[in-house]
Amino acid sequence: MGEEKKETSYVPPEKAMPELSLRYLILGIILALLFAATNAYLGLYSGMTISASIPAAIIAIAVFRAMRTRNILGNNIVQTIACAGEALAAGAIFTLPALIIINIYMNLPFWTTTALVAIAGTLGAALTTIIRKPYIKEEKLPFPEGKAGAEVLIVGDKGGASTKPLLTGGIIGGIFKFLEGIGLWPGTVEAATKLGSSLFYFGSDLSTALAAIGYIVGINVAVLIFLGGILGWIILIPILATHTALTGSALDMAYSIWSSQIRYIGVGTMLLGGLWTIFRLRGAIARGIKSGISAARKRSSEGIERTERELPLNVAFILVAIFDMVLMGVFYYITRALGLSILLGILTLILSFLGVSIAGYLTGLVGSSNLPVSGITIMNLLIAALILRLLGIGGVEGSLGTLLVAAMICMGSAVAGDMMQTLFIGYVVGGTPWKQQVGMIVGSFASAFIIAPILNLLINAYGIAGTPTAKGSMALAAPQATLMSKLTEAIFTGTLNWTMLFIGFAIAIVLIITDEILARKKSKFRTPVMPVAIGIYLPFSLSVPIFVGGLVNWLVGKKIKRASDESTDAGTIGAAGLIAGESIIGIVFAALIVSGISITSPVSSGILGIIVLLLVLAWVYRVGVKNTSNSKN
Repeated sequence: MGEEKKETSYVPPEKAMPELSLRYLILGIILALLFAATNAYLGLYSGMTISASIPAAIIAIAVFRAMRTRNILGNNIVQTIACAGEALAAGAIFTLPALIIINIYMNLPFWTTTALVAIAGTLGAALTTIIRKPYIKEEKLPFPEGKAGAEVLIVGDKGGASTKPLLTGGIIGGIFKFLEGIGLWPGTVEAATKLGSSLFYFGSDLSTALAAIGYIVGINVAVLIFLGGILGWIILIPILATHTALTGSALDMAYSIWSSQIRYIGVGTMLLGGLWTIFRLRGAIARGIKSGISAARKRSSEGIERTERELPLNVAFILVAIFDMVLMGVFYYITRALGLSILLGILTLILSFLGVSIAGYLTGLVGSSNLPVSGITIMNLLIAALILRLLGIGGVEGSLGTLLVAAMICMGSAVAGDMMQTLFIGYVVGGTPWKQQVGMIVGSFASAFIIAPILNLLINAYGIAGTPTAKGSMALAAPQATLMSKLTEAIFTGTLNWTMLFIGFAIAIVLIITDEILARKKSKFRTPVMPVAIGIYLPFSLSVPIFVGGLVNWLVGKKIKRASDESTDAGTIGAAGLIAGESIIGIVFAALIVSGISITSPVSSGILGIIVLLLVLAWVYRVGVKNTSNSKN
């Protein structure tokens, strides 16, 4: 085995800079609360949330530049803490409202909810200690959104001409999202038609951020996500439609088949793919644990570079053990059943490692914005429910226990995904891992106190669609929470669609065998399971702009003949700007919606949106190609 090539960070290990200073903690906590509030509404309203990493980094750069302070590692801590609020809000809204849907609660109890959220965030952050080194240093996952976040911090620190692609991209992405928000074009262009006993669908989101994600992940991953979408929507939906009574519009039927059948195929693919991922990386994970134990045994940090000092593994395990015992106490307070509470605590601990491992890996592939945390949750929900059923626990007790475990896994996995992304950003810019892990825990505790009030406020104001709480057309869809409650009910009533899960297993097996063959042939193109599973699980419209962005990346690579589609070029910086611009304007619109302010225009042209999006992609291509002259100098 050859000697590992020494990698350098933007801030060298021997240089120390303030990171956990009060000013960075305060701004990080403020942004964590802001992103938690905004994403709670967005998630309940549309099922989508916004990553806080890049917007928070840009806000930190702007705030401290105005204060005449330049500290890239401090800005890195700010975006780390901010991510905790966004991640916990996403995990909470995907699961906790299910407890209201199944009539366990009328309103989420403040202290109980706060305790669950804080514990989940701590478990998610602490468990990343095990997977940081295997995924970032050994597996060398691309972390596309993390790469973009690091570019934002570095370019912001350097200033000068190199900020031009970032600022231009931010302006373009922001304007594009603004014009969509006021109704100049729709967020999604799609159509479906019935043909005989079948139906056919095609659609695409008009999103500069998704296209930018495709550019950053590169052609291989983008193609696989797109193939997953084709498999689910273009091939399987028409086949399944021939065995389904077609009532209503073709578009409604396509989404009905997707939500009731195709999604479970994606879950099955993800389940087997996730287990295979952990098995395949067992050596790297074991080495990570071994190195962590070795570091923990040292009486000092002597010999360990600052950029490799993470939360000692013994401290992480102690934290996990303590908080899991506290969690058992919270479960007992909710269920009043000691044996069940201990069982749920053990299940949460075991499944948290599974969820965190998969979430970290997927974030490394597609970024935290596109992390299918609900798919990870469904996978673990199935495991927990089946275990409870096998042990003879059913009815309300079984449903409650399953949803509590699922909620913890969902929030912990969401935090772990964002934590891994911020740790990658820190790895690139030269942050100190243990300080980022502490920052994420601080952000989790701060955000935990506002989750219950926000969720109760929104649910009491609008209600949840399809339940007695619904308040007319303004009712919140809460798609993930509704799916969790229905899935749990199906498991305990024996109506789960196992056929779709087994189809997903079969797809995963084919992909694993193909990937192993390609690996032996040393092919540049590979077929890891997870990107295809994501494509099957998500709406097809999301995979189209990701594919187009990956295609632009490939064209740029052909033009400038760079080493790989993951190499950083000016196009990557411009793509990072697109993500930042759309994200920030998305947050502004969310705040306007929550405030009851509407500025929607009656005009809506999908064709206009497509044309403008293609022009934006042409700009990314031009910026990427302009890197040719720089690379030759």
